[in-house]
Amino acid sequence: METCQTLEAIHYKENKLFILDQLQLPKKLEYEEITCVEEGWQAIKQMKVRGAPCIAIVGCLALAVELNKHHPTSKHELMSLIVRQLDYLTTARPTAVNMKGAAESLKTLINQLQDNQDITADDIRQRVISKAELMLISDVKCNQSLGHHGAQHILQHCQQGKICVMTHCNTGSLATAGYGTALGVIRALHEAGKLDHVLCTETRPYNQGARLTAFELVHDKIPASLITDSMAAFAMYKKGVSAVIVGADRVVANGDTANKIGTYQLAISAKHHGIPFYVACPSTTCDFSLLTGDAIVIEERPHNELTYINGVQIAADGIGVWNPAFDVTPAELITGGIITEFGVFKASELQHNLTAVTDRSE
Repeated sequence: METCQTLEAIHYKENKLFILDQLQLPKKLEYEEITCVEEGWQAIKQMKVRGAPCIAIVGCLALAVELNKHHPTSKHELMSLIVRQLDYLTTARPTAVNMKGAAESLKTLINQLQDNQDITADDIRQRVISKAELMLISDVKCNQSLGHHGAQHILQHCQQGKICVMTHCNTGSLATAGYGTALGVIRALHEAGKLDHVLCTETRPYNQGARLTAFELVHDKIPASLITDSMAAFAMYKKGVSAVIVGADRVVANGDTANKIGTYQLAISAKHHGIPFYVACPSTTCDFSLLTGDAIVIEERPHNELTYINGVQIAADGIGVWNPAFDVTPAELITGGIITEFGVFKASELQHNLTAVTDRSE
């Protein structure tokens, strides 16, 4: 596919799926076609696509592309295939819960349809494809709503005047179907004319902040500066940071939140400096089946991500490496609140409030 200048992580049209290879950024804006579940799994595992919402959408659309070419012989055969492929997709990156949630939603759908004698195997196939396609559209709307709620809350509860925001990792169009979560809040502040500046961390060892967030901020002409992870506390002290906003890969029942490694120390620093710390994520990132953050499985990445940069060795031979991809921020450090498409809630009250909101909407 020819290089596209529109900044979108996922391009899906007429049953063809292309993902922006984020390993090539910021040097190349290059799209790669995904033709089956295995290619989707590999793209997620290799971090060609990343971000909890984006992982789920790419995984489900990879299944949709594969199913579009599949001609089921029976309901049983089709359902076995769908369940097997969904279970496989959830193994690519286990910490982010969105893929697991999407898989469970699709499994529920096929289980509801299987006993209906008027519905054929092909009908089920088409329904699964349609549900996967709708995820792409609904994610953008969700992020825009989330961005609006977050911006309004920050303007009401933070200092007067324009806002200086610190963010970590990448939570924008490259991590979602579009607009973004934490970066969506920043976009909403910018669109309202209330944003002064953004400080984005480089986010070692994978440099998603330097490679991806900085790329998005420059692309959208949002005033911003890049800092190293080790500068964050001093930047809070010197640069007049109004709020810290990060994304999430999983939020559990008590409000503890898993996010990119380095988030926990930002929350500690923000608490010390009296700066509100926000988590921005769609409700699909919440996993209330886990009671506390201690139950979250933390993915560990290959050692060479820490010891090499672009194939160049930067660490001594023989050194041991510990490379967790995520850490867990305790709920009590999320002082600003958790921003969702339904509003902003205290971390400790998130489960109660989200349950009440979703019950009313049903």
